Amino acid sequence: MDKLVIKGGKPLFGSVEISGAKNAAVAILPASILASSGVCNIDNIPNIEDVNCLERIIESLGCTVVRNSNSVMIDSTTLHNTDANTEDVRKMRASYYLIGALLSRFKKARVELPGGCPIGVRPIDQHIKGFEALGARVVINHGCVIVEADKLIGTNIFFDVVSVGATINVMLAATLAEGTTTLENVAKEPHVVDVANFLNSMGANVKGAGTDIIRITGVKELKGCTYSVIPDQIEAGTFMIAAAATKGKITIENVIPKHLESISAKLEEMGAEVTENGDSVTVSASGVLKGVNVKTQPYPGFPTDVQQPFSTLLCIAKGRSNVTESIWESRFKHVDELKKMGASIRVEDRTAMIDGVEKLTGAVVRATDLRAGAAMVVAGLIAEGTTEVLDIEHIDRGYPNIENKFKNLGADICRVSSGV
Repeated sequence: MDKLVIKGGKPLFGSVEISGAKNAAVAILPASILASSGVCNIDNIPNIEDVNCLERIIESLGCTVVRNSNSVMIDSTTLHNTDANTEDVRKMRASYYLIGALLSRFKKARVELPGGCPIGVRPIDQHIKGFEALGARVVINHGCVIVEADKLIGTNIFFDVVSVGATINVMLAATLAEGTTTLENVAKEPHVVDVANFLNSMGANVKGAGTDIIRITGVKELKGCTYSVIPDQIEAGTFMIAAAATKGKITIENVIPKHLESISAKLEEMGAEVTENGDSVTVSASGVLKGVNVKTQPYPGFPTDVQQPFSTLLCIAKGRSNVTESIWESRFKHVDELKKMGASIRVEDRTAMIDGVEKLTGAVVRATDLRAGAAMVVAGLIAEGTTEVLDIEHIDRGYPNIENKFKNLGADICRVSSGV
């Protein structure tokens, strides 16, 4: 396996272009199989392992998938298999979107239970609640979710908890149902809106995405379309944090600044400067940054996926910071790795108390999950000496070409074989 070797202490300057949103792409690709005629041409697709994985899964179902740089063409008219049971399915979380898509189009699906990052218990009970409310029969047997329906009929569904996955999955299932489905207490994240917009481009009738209530009026069929994925809010946030952490100045291009407001607000509270410029933001920092309190919340609150890189920044901020993780109960696994580099952190229940230190020092650390990997890269960029980040396959799941993007900003970072 590869590793990243980083020699820290260099301020980062320049501009970086943000890729398409991982969390949107991994839902839009399964949604494309709803098209029973025509082809879907999807642009701004990030070149990450999770996308590669989903493309292989969709091909295994009988679709034709043609990748060209940051675009992908999917022809699902040849889809013939509703049984998703490959190793790729088992190792990635977003494969559960195949359940809603296959159920909607074929009224049946058999999908292996998904994997993904080990950041806490992530049940699919709200997904199942929604499928059953629409009229499906759901059985979990030998590690597979098996769903069948004679027909799907629109209804009112109130989610017990706000869940991005359940919101999108049930939205997919309802697009071809008879009548109108009303989803309440839904997630409002940008990628939920993006999936709804994609479905509408295919001919669906989805209204209210981005608000508390989504209404889906079922249609007879969906057709192929041309669509471009939104920019990645989380990748953008990571580079914003890196700019402040290294006391540099970075213009982050191809973003939607509104999606970044909660991150921008915390950086400004710390003493960094954030300037919005249409479809870009510029972040800089030169003086002493002060500690702040952060609590992760569903959108438009502070995103849980940015919490780990932001915690790294707080390690070198002046004073005490408290980081409360309200979404996932196991999202502090990066703390032990940061401690190896000299961070002063104490975790109690779901809150990390961080006392800022003057510097971090290079060490050999692990990427325990995707966003923890980004946190360790940021730590390596600001640390004195050399940092080696192992298990970077997690990082490759969500950050396209991360080492070259940082290298172009002046970082001393390279990818090498772990045997070297």
